[in-house]
Amino acid sequence: MQEKKHIPSLDGLRGIAAAAVVFSHMDLIFPSLGHLMISGIGGRAVAIFFSLSGFLMAYLYGERPISRKAVSDFLVSRFSRIYPVYLVAVVVVVVLSSIPGFEFINPIHGPTEIIRHIVLLGSSGVLWSIPPEIQFYLLFPLIWLFFSDRKRYQALGMLMAGLLAVNALLGFPGPGILLLSKLAFFLLGTAAGRLYSILDKQPPGRSMGIMALTLPFFILVSNHVFPTNDNAWGLEPAFAGALAVLVVSVEHPISAMLFAAPPMRFLGKISFSLYLFHVPVMFLMANALSGILPISIVIPSALGAALLIAWMSYECIETPARRMLASLWRRHAWSAATAPLPVVSTQVKGEIGPGVFHLGSGGQPNTPA
Repeated sequence: MQEKKHIPSLDGLRGIAAAAVVFSHMDLIFPSLGHLMISGIGGRAVAIFFSLSGFLMAYLYGERPISRKAVSDFLVSRFSRIYPVYLVAVVVVVVLSSIPGFEFINPIHGPTEIIRHIVLLGSSGVLWSIPPEIQFYLLFPLIWLFFSDRKRYQALGMLMAGLLAVNALLGFPGPGILLLSKLAFFLLGTAAGRLYSILDKQPPGRSMGIMALTLPFFILVSNHVFPTNDNAWGLEPAFAGALAVLVVSVEHPISAMLFAAPPMRFLGKISFSLYLFHVPVMFLMANALSGILPISIVIPSALGAALLIAWMSYECIETPARRMLASLWRRHAWSAATAPLPVVSTQVKGEIGPGVFHLGSGGQPNTPA
């Protein structure tokens, strides 16, 4: 099947969301910046991440044939993309939390909390958002199955819609680390991902370009502009997030000038590492430099260090770990596919010796997406 084209503007959207999360934590490390904060911007940025995940899974996999091997490749690909660098981030936070008198913000203390984070059930700092992401990946094969034959699996689609409706009526209950509480963002994101294939065939109008340029930023500041609206994780922001991802993905020249610009795409490339490591890095920089240099130098230095460490993490942890795990999976899958099945021996009455039957094996599997 033809490979899906890359959408550069979505890299930029991811980068802007990551930058918004970094900005939302500045006052935790530099309290003097508290008056500059935009309330709710960090949560809104994470909501865009969730919508973007749903969109990309539907866009990249929704039209592919589904099979056990395809699902296995998908899960390995997602796990190798997320877990290794996440585990490094957990280790970094545990180490910083164990230093006496260091008072690291968002600490992880004790064996129970450490184990919770290792098994993706922790909630320290930004790490809370990784469990629902992984849980969505485990759910997505069912969504993929529905996409593969909507008529045959209509009941499955209705079940998903019904689950979303009931969940919304109950106010999306549960702790933030569980998928149910964030289900609307992922499901509406997948709907936007399937809708993209229709919009992509139509030339985008100027109004779509203007909407793509403005809607993501309005979402980021909406909780600050309308502080009485406390439904941060309801259907309304989920719909807005999915719509923002959709209109940005169309890449009208008006919006693509920003979202597809090289600096934004670079931020998008390192966004996951920046998301995971910006607090520890800036906290260390603030503690090391605050008594030596003026705050006007410490803040840019901390931001620069966070970008540098994020880039190094992407190049030295994210990419090598993903490639290594994908390679191990390919070798394992290839060995399993080419290994001869057990020899079946039968002896029929009247024959001198056993008849031996060898069953053939399949070909080399594809690389995980």
